[in-house]
Amino acid sequence: MGRRALQIATAALALVPILTGIITMLGVSDPLYAGSGVPALPVLDSNLRFFGGVWLGLGFALLWLVPRIESESVLFRVVWGAIFLGGIGRLLSMAMVGLPPLPFVGFTALEVIGAPLFVYWQQRVATDGRR
Repeated sequence: MGRRALQIATAALALVPILTGIITMLGVSDPLYAGSGVPALPVLDSNLRFFGGVWLGLGFALLWLVPRIESESVLFRVVWGAIFLGGIGRLLSMAMVGLPPLPFVGFTALEVIGAPLFVYWQQRVATDGRR
C-alpha cells in the first residue's frame, strides 16, 4: 500500500473530523446531543463547541498534508497522536461511565488501533520516497 493509497485514505478520513467538527460546533444543539437529552449547561456547551473546533482543525490539518504526505511526517504524527489520545479518553469513559452507542465503539477502535497503523504506513511511504 503506497503513497497514493495513503493519500486517498487520509483525505477520506479527514472528512470525518471536518464534517463532525462542524456539527459538534452546534454544542448541545448538535443532533446527537439534542436527541439524547443532554442538558444545555453553559460549560458543557462551551466545551463541546471548543472540542468541535479543535476536531475540525485536525481534519483540515490532515487534508492540508495530503499532497506532501511523504514529507510531512511530524505533522502527520502529531495529528494521529492527538486522535490516538482522544481514543484513550474514550476508553477511559467506557471504563468509568459505560459503553457509548455502537458507532462510537468503532470510532474508538479506529483511534486507538488505526492511529498507530496510519503512522506506521506513513513512515513506510516516507522511507520509500527517500530511496
